[in-house]
Amino acid sequence: MVYVGDYADIANSLLIAHKPKNFTCVSKPWHFLSSFLRQTRTTYKGLRNHYFICTEHFTNRGFALETITIHIEELIKEPYASIICYPKASKAELKKRIMELRKLGVKTIKFSGEKEAFNTPILGKGCVGIVVIAHRNGEKTALKIRRVDADRNRMSEEAEKLKIANSVGVGPKFLAVSRNFLLMQFVEGEFLPKWLEKRLKKDHVKAVLRGILEQCWLLDNIGLDHGELSYAPKHIIVNSAYKPYIIDFETASLNRRPSNVTSICQFLFISGQTAQKVIEKVGEVHKKAVMEALRSYKQDRTKANFEKILEACGIKL
Repeated sequence: MVYVGDYADIANSLLIAHKPKNFTCVSKPWHFLSSFLRQTRTTYKGLRNHYFICTEHFTNRGFALETITIHIEELIKEPYASIICYPKASKAELKKRIMELRKLGVKTIKFSGEKEAFNTPILGKGCVGIVVIAHRNGEKTALKIRRVDADRNRMSEEAEKLKIANSVGVGPKFLAVSRNFLLMQFVEGEFLPKWLEKRLKKDHVKAVLRGILEQCWLLDNIGLDHGELSYAPKHIIVNSAYKPYIIDFETASLNRRPSNVTSICQFLFISGQTAQKVIEKVGEVHKKAVMEALRSYKQDRTKANFEKILEACGIKL
């Protein structure tokens, strides 16, 4: 651990008090340190030009959030209790949820990821739930936790939509569900926009894009509308084998006209930052031709009209 800058005594006192591992103190603007000081309820005016960054990993908050794996019986402790019962835990609700996890066979929870809740890393956070890693029977899974303030009182409806998507090979595999938890396959990979930033072969990018559209066509065919694919930066994960996964079916519906293909084409080829990244990887797309193909498809969702969309997008085999 190395310290650089003024106010060494104050900085070292903070380091000793909180014992961060592998941290370096460097000269930086005050606002990067402010969140650290708030969470520790510490005020050090002399540290206005200093903050701590991890020597191995760091976030834009100025410090890394520690990954931790705990047994479900330890969820009674904070901040884990408030994450399992996000945004606020009660003893009765916490007890009920830990019992649900036992029945699902979950043994441990791993708090890891690029998002955070109560200064603890998680995989994802939305209006309905929090997503973390869970281990069950030695298997690494994704666990979606229903928020106590969610606009629904159970996870069963989303589970049913995921199972319907699974019936045509779309989405992470459904594993189990209870009132407050949805357990599914953990997909190791990167969200599509981040994946597109890598050095990639054009053929690999085209194959992934084609795979996404084909999955959307399958969803259209079974009448399941995902509902969030017109802007999908966090709804498609690409794994190391170049396989795309459409995730998060919390707003999916069988009661509205499916528009998965048209929505995803808007996101991938027509407008926005992701569409621009696609152009950089595979070349310009004739947007007028794409729009014409989409109009024909909306009128008649045949395989032939879908193939015309692939051709217009420049990704047909």
